[in-house]
Formats: sequence, structure tokens, C-alpha cells
Amino acid sequence: MRKKGLNSVVKVSVCVLIAMGLLFATSCRQSEEEATPEAPEEKTGPNVPVVSVEPVNEDANAPKGVPIDIKLPKPMFVGTPQDTRVPNLEKPLGKPRPPFYAPVGVKNVAFEKPVTSSDEEPIIGEIEMITDGDKEAADGSYVELGPFRQDITIDLEAEYEIYAILCWHYHKQDRVYFDVVVQVADDPDFITNVTILFNNDIDNSAGLGVGKDKHYTETAEGRLIDAKGVRARYVRLYSQGNNSNDLNHYIEVEVFGKPAE
Repeated sequence: MRKKGLNSVVKVSVCVLIAMGLLFATSCRQSEEEATPEAPEEKTGPNVPVVSVEPVNEDANAPKGVPIDIKLPKPMFVGTPQDTRVPNLEKPLGKPRPPFYAPVGVKNVAFEKPVTSSDEEPIIGEIEMITDGDKEAADGSYVELGPFRQDITIDLEAEYEIYAILCWHYHKQDRVYFDVVVQVADDPDFITNVTILFNNDIDNSAGLGVGKDKHYTETAEGRLIDAKGVRARYVRLYSQGNNSNDLNHYIEVEVFGKPAE
């Protein structure tokens, strides 16, 4: 009898312990639910600001437009290099010129366009050769103008948005031409809307103002001048001799643009 009584007490104790455990677990779950904040209700409607994320443009720094099509002549340095130690001379790039980018449709609009000059009777060649497409440095491909300040003017015969001007003076020797000034305008007398695109006249000896551009050595790549889309019909180029002699030379001038809208 004593053994049965003991078993009954044990059974009752175990049941009490199980009941207390269940009550404790239920109380913990309720405390956790009360402590956890409810997620805020998502608001919608016309007065709720919408935040959008702009896509990253990976090509933000890429050049605009397409490379202009430049056909370069054959390099033709002949003989002993001249002494080109002149003031304000830029250092050679040491590698090919990078492509020049411009809007689609830009092309050489100076090809076979009429040319006039301050020297009406060149020593060598004919003025119209300056826009004939021949950029080689061989004899018979260049025009030689007289000494002192001389200029040539190209009539594009219509108004264009001009993005680049490319000039070859003489690249058979490594020469430096002085007082190189490039202008564009709306009229042949260069009175209306005249814009100077390049000027390396460091002492105003040409009388067109003091320039801030550097002297440069002639190469088969020619000199490319960024015209930044300026609108004009006429293009004028000045020079005043070179480090080899007092004469002025032109092989070819190209003007890259498209009709003004």
C-alpha cells in the first residue's frame, strides 16, 4: 500500500510540473508578440512622393558623335632637320593624333570650293590647289605665296556648322610657320560675326591681336583646329613666313562641317 501511495504522489508531481511548463511557454510567446512592433502600413496615393533610382550611364564620359574621316598623306621628311627651336613651341605628341569626334553627317565641305588669296599670283602653283584634295608633299602639290603676311580665304558657298579645320602648310620638312591665324565669318570681308579659332601670333606682328596658341611643327597629319560647331560661310587662314624662309605655303585645307539648320 505504501508503494502504491508513493507512485500516486510521483504521478501527480509530474503532471503539475508539465502543466507549469506549458503555462510558462505560453506566457513567453505572448510577451514576444507584444514586444514585436507591427510593420508600418504601406501608403499609396497621389500625395505620396515616389523615389526613383536613375540608371547609371556607363558611357557618360565617352566622346560624342563619330570619328571624322581623315585621309592622311604619306609622310615625306627629306634632308637634314631644320633648327625648330622657336619660342612657344609645343612638344611633339610622340604618337598618332587621337580621333576627332563630330556629329554624324559631318564631312569635308571645302573640297573644290573657290579660294582667293592676298597674293593673286603665287610663286609656285595655283590657288585652287588648296582645296583640290591633294595633300601630298611632292613637288607640284603645294602653293607658294610671297613673303610677309599672306592669307587665303575659302568660300564654302553656304553657311555651315563647322566642327574642325585641318591645314597642311608644308610637310616635306619639319618647318614651323609663324603668325598662323584661322578665322571664320559670315561675309568675305570678315566684318560680320568674325570668330578667331586659332592664333599663335605671340607678339601681334600680324596685327590681328596677340595669340595664346603655340607654334607647332608641320607633319603629314596637318594641324587640326577644333571649331566647336561655329556657324560660318567663309574661312580665312593667315601666316607670315616660317623658320626656314620668309615665304608662305599651303598644300591643302579641309573644313569639316554640315549644313546649318
